[in-house]
Amino acid sequence: MFFGCYPAASVFTESRRMKPFVARILVLALALPGAAMSQETPPPSGVVRLSSSATTEVAQDLMTLTLTTTREGLDASAVQAALKQALDAALNEAKRVVKPGQLDVHTGNFSLHPRYTNKGVMSGWQGTAELVVEGRDMPAIAQLAGRISGMTVNRVEHSLARETREKAEGEVSARAIERYRAKAADYARQFGYAGYTIREVNVMANEPPGGPIPMMMRAKMASAQEDAALPVEAGKSAVTVTVEGTVQMNK
Repeated sequence: MFFGCYPAASVFTESRRMKPFVARILVLALALPGAAMSQETPPPSGVVRLSSSATTEVAQDLMTLTLTTTREGLDASAVQAALKQALDAALNEAKRVVKPGQLDVHTGNFSLHPRYTNKGVMSGWQGTAELVVEGRDMPAIAQLAGRISGMTVNRVEHSLARETREKAEGEVSARAIERYRAKAADYARQFGYAGYTIREVNVMANEPPGGPIPMMMRAKMASAQEDAALPVEAGKSAVTVTVEGTVQMNK
């Protein structure tokens, strides 16, 4: 009888011995988060976020001209063939004056879709084809626009050539960085610091794209005589470079 009760007493004794050990584990686990928090790096002091920018206006030297034609009919194949014929004729005319880098030509959008009446009944097909002429020789592009028959001017855009934009960005970046460094040195002096160290910095360039000419002007050009040169006048693009980041002011 006594022998049968011994294991239960042994388990009871062992459980009592385990309690202090378990308690110590719980205390240690509760203490760890506080210890980790106390070892975290405090936020840096004397850090200032700054930004500066510089802008220059550059004459636009790249012109993009988009010509378009539309055909309608009851048969999709016939409409597509008419579009192809008009586009081929325009391409042949444009390729005669192609000058790589100065006047380049390529096809644009070519679409064909069903046409519906006000009651939602299909009444035929309508298609559109585009020819894009672009380059730096603006007078030649303007002359070509007047010679291409069967297509009308849809839009004209002026922008900067890649080489022109990159050169302008390089010049403006130098001014923006110089302004950033001068501002950092001035702020450090005003706050009573001896100097500064750049922590992180970003340099960003932005050139607003040249927009298409207004719809009213497009209508005038479309109604002009076919052999007349397209009247165009390029404007200027603003190239802006912004420098922003943080500096650590030093004692």
